Amino acid sequence: MQRITITIDDDLMSELDRMIEARGYQNRSEALRDLARAGLREAAVEAGQLDQCVGVLSYTYDHAARDLARKITTNHHDHHDISVASMHVHLDHDRCLEVSILKGKVDEVRHFADHVKAERHVTHGTLAVLPV
Repeated sequence: MQRITITIDDDLMSELDRMIEARGYQNRSEALRDLARAGLREAAVEAGQLDQCVGVLSYTYDHAARDLARKITTNHHDHHDISVASMHVHLDHDRCLEVSILKGKVDEVRHFADHVKAERHVTHGTLAVLPV
């Protein structure tokens, strides 16, 4: 492990210390390592340097929307090579949450997620991409 010295302005350090306390980090080093890993992961994804990934696709939708549940299920079956698992949650009488674990090439995982999120009556959706 290497030791480094950095200079951070007071406002940024105060904000960082608040985050460290709120998230329960044991020290500044642990927090900065996590932030560095997250930044490097994001840069690798944006630069197209990741070939394989794991994706967590979360989305809400109106379960009563005509044929939507069937379309989503069919979409998962049509992409069985990247759709690893799904969890379905009933939020209330009208809305459902689905969380899907995806694994494969980054561009294929993103394409699949974009297709699901673009379905009519899917109200919110996010994809988190993690390196394998």
